[in-house]
Amino acid sequence: MDHWKDDYEKILVERAVMSEADLSGTILRLPMVYGPGDPQHRLFGYIKRMEDRRPAIILDEGTAAWRSSRGYVENVAAAIALAVVDERAQGRIYNVGEDHALSEAEWVRAIGSVGGWPGDIVTAPRAELPSSLAGDLNTDQSWVVDTTRIRQELGYAEAVSRDEALRRTILWERAHPPGQVDSRQFDYAAENTVLAGR
Repeated sequence: MDHWKDDYEKILVERAVMSEADLSGTILRLPMVYGPGDPQHRLFGYIKRMEDRRPAIILDEGTAAWRSSRGYVENVAAAIALAVVDERAQGRIYNVGEDHALSEAEWVRAIGSVGGWPGDIVTAPRAELPSSLAGDLNTDQSWVVDTTRIRQELGYAEAVSRDEALRRTILWERAHPPGQVDSRQFDYAAENTVLAGR
């Protein structure tokens, strides 16, 4: 069974579900899900820096401009429930996500605005960043999906606004930091060197 997990491919699963004549399948393509209970703590790195009163958060230029579809956990759960109970969803494929995908820089600014952080966002070429900030994200292409179909066909809309979703997520992250935090991810001396050169 372990080898099956290694070979798991979403598109192949979608094809198998939709080609099964005796199964009224519905496919939901989910975004990056954030919110209370997030095992990946997607907002933690930013929130910690804000809590540590960093004057700026540094992003490499590619990451700052990169856009991705996101969804607050309760809103994503509502979309799933809607597709389960609405017969119009049978045989359909839906993208789920917020109606406007923010760039990473806009995302950090939104977190900071809700969290009361007055700092700046500074961009720099990846080659100039310390290893603690040089992530492995491929930013050559944004990952944004069109959610028009689920909104028009099933009447989906976010019940929880982005600001409220971020407020709840920030509160949860503050109360539930990761069990283990790699201090090398927060090399503020190296970050100060970058900031001094901007």
